[in-house]
Amino acid sequence: MAVAKDMLIGRRRGPSPRSALPGAEKSIRVPFLGGVHAAVSNITLFHLDVGDDSALRLGDSGPYHDSRSSFLFLVPTVPETWLLCSGLVVVASGVSANISMAWSYSYDSWYFGPLQISDSGTASILVQGMEVGITMEIKNYNGSLALNVSQCGCYVKDLEISLDGGASWFYQGSINAFEDDIRAAVEKVVPENIIGSTSKLDSFLQGLPRSVSLDNITALNMTFMNDPQYGNSSIEFDINGLFTSAVAKTSNLQKHPQLSLSCGGASNMLLLSLDETVFSSALDVYYKAGSMHWVVDKVSDQSLLNTAGWKFIIPRLYRSYPNDDMVLNILMASSPIMWITSENIGATINADMIIDVLHGTETVPVACISVVVSASGVVEASGNKVYGRFELNDFSLSLKWSKIGNFHMSLIQGVIRVFLNTACMPYLNSQLGHGFILPVVHGFILKDVYMITSTKQLTLCSDITFANVSSLASLPVL
Repeated sequence: MAVAKDMLIGRRRGPSPRSALPGAEKSIRVPFLGGVHAAVSNITLFHLDVGDDSALRLGDSGPYHDSRSSFLFLVPTVPETWLLCSGLVVVASGVSANISMAWSYSYDSWYFGPLQISDSGTASILVQGMEVGITMEIKNYNGSLALNVSQCGCYVKDLEISLDGGASWFYQGSINAFEDDIRAAVEKVVPENIIGSTSKLDSFLQGLPRSVSLDNITALNMTFMNDPQYGNSSIEFDINGLFTSAVAKTSNLQKHPQLSLSCGGASNMLLLSLDETVFSSALDVYYKAGSMHWVVDKVSDQSLLNTAGWKFIIPRLYRSYPNDDMVLNILMASSPIMWITSENIGATINADMIIDVLHGTETVPVACISVVVSASGVVEASGNKVYGRFELNDFSLSLKWSKIGNFHMSLIQGVIRVFLNTACMPYLNSQLGHGFILPVVHGFILKDVYMITSTKQLTLCSDITFANVSSLASLPVL
């Protein structure tokens, strides 16, 4: 939540837009002196400075009481009337402000006859110990996030008015009588400005992409599925997370089961839980796009790709095509299936391996073998990507069709095992080495990432940092 605090509170340091406050007048009659009229005008709030005593709270909050521990973070006491909602609560404490204004003072008295005495000047006001709080609620609206302000309040503790011009020392006491008016004006204008500014954050949330294209084939469905869930120190967002075709419209808004989010008791800024169906959906998109096709014409033991190497395994192959080179045309028979357990992550791959013989100028398909592979491995994260590394567990073979006669799979099982371990698994790992992009908001980088696997889901635990601190200027400011 430190990042959210920096975004919502920390960047208020420095110059702020000027705000005009209403003026005030007071007229009284003083014995022996006559009618006295004082006024303050052109009151302008032109600088806010947020101190380090700022806090952010998530979840249900009852009335704000004098006991600091009841609010789960330390802030000075403020009236208990302005925090009564659930959602995202941001409190800025120790805020100071600078205000400029003009003052005037006049009186008439029988002592001076018809002559009116007047004076005027300017004043600077230092507002100290101000607390500003806002309670916001984020809701899911048709797959996007909408933000509403439930409450917003401001409490001014101290005002220090310094007069300039005229006989300011003489009128200081009278001008101090406007403290309550100025305090009330500040406590009214500041919340109004903050509420008006939240529309920028609301537009930012509603403008988050519903789909993120990863390449010209796949896109990640980023629609939100449920209302955010508020914890003591975190917000949980459920997104669809499935991979779809890059040319398909994102319209999948059905409810998904609630995932369990836990980092084993550790405190991290980000917990990202990925169901195994997310990985399977990515593989399914690539499968349907025809991208899972691999032609093998080079292996570490090149004799495997010549009919002479099969002379004693499939004699008819060698007799029909002596000393001809071969290529293996591997196609997925169905989309690979991912599975996740508490011990590891794995996949079941069902492929057709067609043996093509390069006979003269012709490419002759001579047999098709169905290969079902079970592999398992580990996943790692670096930056905003997840990478995998797999090893062969087991495999099974069956002959789908043949032009070189029927042959038993047990005869070629040893050769296929060597091929899978020396060619297929390294190729698979090289592809997984490119990584899957994680659904992290643009401009952030994961830091100190570690993974936890459980039944059917992978949980990523991480802190996050800004990719470019200067890019914060483009984010909305409250």
